[in-house]
Amino acid sequence: MVGFDLTQEQCMIRDLAREFAEKEIAPKAAQHDASGEFPREICQKAFEIGLLNPGIPEELGGAGMNCLIECVISEEISVGCSGIGTAIMVNTLATAPVLVGGSDEQKKKWIAPMTEELKFAAYGVTEPGAGSDVQGITTTAVKKGDHYVINGQKMWISGAGVADWIFTLAYTKKDAGIRGMSAFIVPADTDGVTIGKKEDNMGQRASDTRAITYEDVAVPEANRLGAEGKGWMLAMAAFDHTRPPVAAGAVGVGRAAMEHAIRYAKERHAFGVAIHRHQAVAFMIADMAKDLDAARLLVWRAADMYDHGKKNSYEAACAKAFAADTSMRVAVDAVQIFGGYGFNKEYPVEKLMRDAKIFQIYEGTSQIQRLIISKGIISRVK
Repeated sequence: MVGFDLTQEQCMIRDLAREFAEKEIAPKAAQHDASGEFPREICQKAFEIGLLNPGIPEELGGAGMNCLIECVISEEISVGCSGIGTAIMVNTLATAPVLVGGSDEQKKKWIAPMTEELKFAAYGVTEPGAGSDVQGITTTAVKKGDHYVINGQKMWISGAGVADWIFTLAYTKKDAGIRGMSAFIVPADTDGVTIGKKEDNMGQRASDTRAITYEDVAVPEANRLGAEGKGWMLAMAAFDHTRPPVAAGAVGVGRAAMEHAIRYAKERHAFGVAIHRHQAVAFMIADMAKDLDAARLLVWRAADMYDHGKKNSYEAACAKAFAADTSMRVAVDAVQIFGGYGFNKEYPVEKLMRDAKIFQIYEGTSQIQRLIISKGIISRVK
């Protein structure tokens, strides 16, 4: 039987995340948006109550929460501020390849300490000339004795400025294509690693996004994840886990925009009545509600499949594409409902519109998701 209700325990976690977003995140969202300051203090509080690194397994000291609960947390936190939400949830993308392909020793060395104190990790794949086209990366790792020497540059790396270590994708055999890519854990304080300036982004400004340069960076062979040539597989496998929570974050931004629009539509009067009584506005709100509900269901389906060990690349792509596009559309419509006030920085929907846009870009653009979806559905039809 298909069920759509959360368990009592899941509801408790949802309520905890909602209360945290309302009390700790939302009141400071505008401040961090204006300053671009990384919300370390908020992350520390999230860590202390178990909302940071929720998916780390119990045997490594974590809470062992499943992907569905990560999605529930992500949505609630993103209602407060998705930029701060990205700062809180950024570890998930970097730790996922280690949990999928790392040895027990690597997991104990790099993952377990993240449950003991506040630590961050970054996912170093995107490059200045290689975003959606991951095969186009130019970073190399050359084996010399029991070490690899890494040279190259990464770009738009979330959490780079606060990361203790970086999951790094590099070519160990360039002429082998994706089968020539290998994955490494690179401590951020390694000689030759240079972290660039914080990027001045349009939205999600609390998230720390920077370039990383590797210049003759030597890492031991023990820091390679899996065998040589398995880097692509590990990097992509992470997305099956992380795209549903990212999509849930998009739902959270859309939900916040919708709720602000509803409150405003109840207060604002035109032609003698509250504007929500005008069909033009009421139908906009109706479209917001139905599409956000549909997006959430797609997110939960993708997460539930992952939790049951089923291949969910197609479903995760559906969730990511639909939730991202819905979030952007809802935020734009919320600005429209606010009218001139919506275009002003003193009102919340302007920020939400800026924050929503990145969901159509990071962790695979909406166009890349459509490529995955089209390949998946075409292969199913005989």
